[in-house]
Amino acid sequence: MHILLTRPLEDCSEMILKFKSLGHQVSHLPLLSIDKINYDQIDFSNYEGIIFTSANAVKFLNLKQIDKKIFCFCVGNATEKKARDSGFQNVITAEGNVNNLKELVLQNFNQKHGGLIYVSGELVSTDLDQQLIKEGYKIDRVINYKTTHNQKFDEKFVTDLKLNIPDMVYIYSQNSAQSFLNFIKINQSENLWMNTNLMCIGEKTSSILNEIKWKKIFLFNSGEEEFLLYKI
Repeated sequence: MHILLTRPLEDCSEMILKFKSLGHQVSHLPLLSIDKINYDQIDFSNYEGIIFTSANAVKFLNLKQIDKKIFCFCVGNATEKKARDSGFQNVITAEGNVNNLKELVLQNFNQKHGGLIYVSGELVSTDLDQQLIKEGYKIDRVINYKTTHNQKFDEKFVTDLKLNIPDMVYIYSQNSAQSFLNFIKINQSENLWMNTNLMCIGEKTSSILNEIKWKKIFLFNSGEEEFLLYKI
């Protein structure tokens, strides 16, 4: 099976090796670039809980001054893994859905315990901090990275891809979906994906690519990529 992965290399290198070890052909098309944003120094003693909606938020946060026993809320498995690998011990994880993450905060964190800090990228699909403020929580948001769309791709790679369209493609965010749609249109390949299964995190992500005709569209949570191979 030919599989197209679209995350930055450092975020999918293990998956590339895993899929290749299973005998699959893997192509890599990094749609986005992730860059750190400098932010003001944080006094973590003001907070009793921290929220991450991406592994990049963990990656680009200076963790030296934070108590790793703090309540740590993560949006999905990949973010949880990054948080645990960074030393966080009291981790509560949703299933890749910000709405579920909000409910976990409501269920597990009493607003009387103190403040929350929400660490995220520049662009978010849901204003989680504002929703929690409406619920009575004291929460500050810190932006520590930004996402930019890659515009240039190797011409030979694009030519080879059009000659051998993947059986599956994984898309992880609305930003990635928009970038992939732009890639398809710029390279005039709109009619080449009819036999490709599109794997998306969330309906909002898949809806961006609805104008392209796919074989099937599957919704998944991060960590389920290998499992999806057996649904095709």
